Amino acid sequence: MTVYDFAIVGAGIAGASLAAELAEAGASVLILEAEDRPGYHSTGRSAAFWEECYGGPEIVPLTLASGKYLRDNGFLSPRGALYIGRGENRTALDAFMTRFQDTGATIERIGAEDLAGKIPGIRPQWSDAIWEPACADIDVAALHAHYLARANASGVTLECRSRLAGVAREDGSWTLRTERGGSFAASVLVNSAGAWADEVASLAGAKPLGIQPYRRTVIQLRTDPAPAPDQPLVLDILGKFYFKPESGRVWLSPHDEEPSAACDAAPEELAVAEAIDRLQGVVDWKVQAVERKWAGLRSFAPDRAPVYGYDPKVEGFAWFAGQGGFGIQTSPAAARLASQLLLDRPRDEMTEAIDASIYSPARFP
Repeated sequence: MTVYDFAIVGAGIAGASLAAELAEAGASVLILEAEDRPGYHSTGRSAAFWEECYGGPEIVPLTLASGKYLRDNGFLSPRGALYIGRGENRTALDAFMTRFQDTGATIERIGAEDLAGKIPGIRPQWSDAIWEPACADIDVAALHAHYLARANASGVTLECRSRLAGVAREDGSWTLRTERGGSFAASVLVNSAGAWADEVASLAGAKPLGIQPYRRTVIQLRTDPAPAPDQPLVLDILGKFYFKPESGRVWLSPHDEEPSAACDAAPEELAVAEAIDRLQGVVDWKVQAVERKWAGLRSFAPDRAPVYGYDPKVEGFAWFAGQGGFGIQTSPAAARLASQLLLDRPRDEMTEAIDASIYSPARFP
């Protein structure tokens, strides 16, 4: 049996990007994907934007470090973002500015006149905002395919329909058994299983870290008027909604975050209704139809920061998980950093400014 240097569980954007980085550094890599195709869950259900402040100050270094790679390879399209508030929300907007002012993110305060110019039909009570000009749309499908192609070109073995069923470690190697009856071996097992990360940890005898999946709903609306293609991403400063144009339609989320078991997530009608109600409180557009609706799982560690690196207790077991809703926009820097940690390689220009210790699994008691 071939003994791979690394076996990665999960072929979403996290597993695919890490596999490409490890393989291009000379490691032999196996990816075990439970579904029929890579990216079926969270990667394939993203709202598809790169936004410098999304995820909080701890995530900004990963996002900024990823930006050049994403732009240079053609995965970003300019969009711009607005965090909006009503008069009574000025304190929250002030706090946001204070929280992010020293992170390197480009943000500025704007008033009602500028806000109305950027969002036609906005209701007058929404009078204050923060403008983030660097926000962009991400071509998620192209980015994921790019990493899968890089991985394939470097000799990575991808096994779909291979849900992990059991693992055992002996003499410095993992034996991995799948539900289909396949058997594989690897020196290092990397947990990139998204919503299933704690389940994979338990199989390997590692302590689960409390990585919790949360359901997020998105709907596609036809509205009158249709949004202009250059309108920005709009986010509520209190975290109650976000929306953006997409091919003449509106993509809208109620910014829900309902705890969920790891599953094939589906939208709930209450979340759809709440999303529409919140949108109609922001703009005077008429909602003509709900054309699509979907849900995905965003998985967070207890402190909301991702988890990268070797488990402090279980030999040969590593984490690349807990990446919430920011795993796609941070994937270039996150995968590069994680590969350097797993291979014990020095940082490079992309990762040298990132403090890896805040993402270490050893930070948990």
